[in-house]
Amino acid sequence: MASSLASATSTTSFASFDDRSVDTIVPLADLFRLLGDPTRLRIVLACLDERRAVGAIAQALGLSPSLVSHHLRLLRAARIVRAERQGKQVFYLAADRHISAMLAGMLEHVAEPAGDESLDAS
Repeated sequence: MASSLASATSTTSFASFDDRSVDTIVPLADLFRLLGDPTRLRIVLACLDERRAVGAIAQALGLSPSLVSHHLRLLRAARIVRAERQGKQVFYLAADRHISAMLAGMLEHVAEPAGDESLDAS
């Protein structure tokens, strides 16, 4: 009985993964494509913990403000960062806790020592 339940559970979760629509997969692939660019990833990481203006991001990363602005436009369109206007100044911050948590988890993953861990059969 437990065996059939485990089999049904794994089949169900696998089926739900396979049933994901192109409407979900394409934007997710676009998100990873945008974050796959080292410059854009550095910009997002600079905006994880605090709001930053274009000039502060450019200075911290050693990039031109126009290049940072270009990348921020793409990141905003993909809802990876959000902009907050304060007077004439615009500040950028990671869009939400999902982006922050995903990047924090991935940073933790790449910081782990590479091991030859085999998959657990259970």
